[in-house]
Amino acid sequence: MKKKKPKLGDVFAIPLPDDSYAFGRLHKEGRLAIYKERSSDMSKIPQATEYDFFVCVYANLLTDGQWVVIGNIPFINENEAEGPPTYIKDALDGKYFLYERGEMRPATEKECKGLEVAAVWDRLHVIDRLMGTKEWL
Repeated sequence: MKKKKPKLGDVFAIPLPDDSYAFGRLHKEGRLAIYKERSSDMSKIPQATEYDFFVCVYANLLTDGQWVVIGNIPFINENEAEGPPTYIKDALDGKYFLYERGEMRPATEKECKGLEVAAVWDRLHVIDRLMGTKEWL
């Protein structure tokens, strides 16, 4: 069976171990905007657009059927489909880089403060974060 390619704006229901659901909206570059709102009803698309955090996820998480598309909320324009900037800290020399809109540039530690680290997350890490487990962050 051919896997359906997700579309920008698709909203995924993410089942959690406590029998509730988190929801994520697909942005560019495989980024999911994770809504603050949770529900025991898988089909309840969050009405507020308040996001808790953004993460890039492996493509197979969006096509293997464990996270179900429950709707699509189109973006108003290209800019809205972008996620917020992320940062990279070089492990060898400690230099910082800002990643934004598909491009990377040198940055200061101060510019990167409060941003997410640029990374691709697997399912178990997303679930851990949603459940409040952050030991490995």
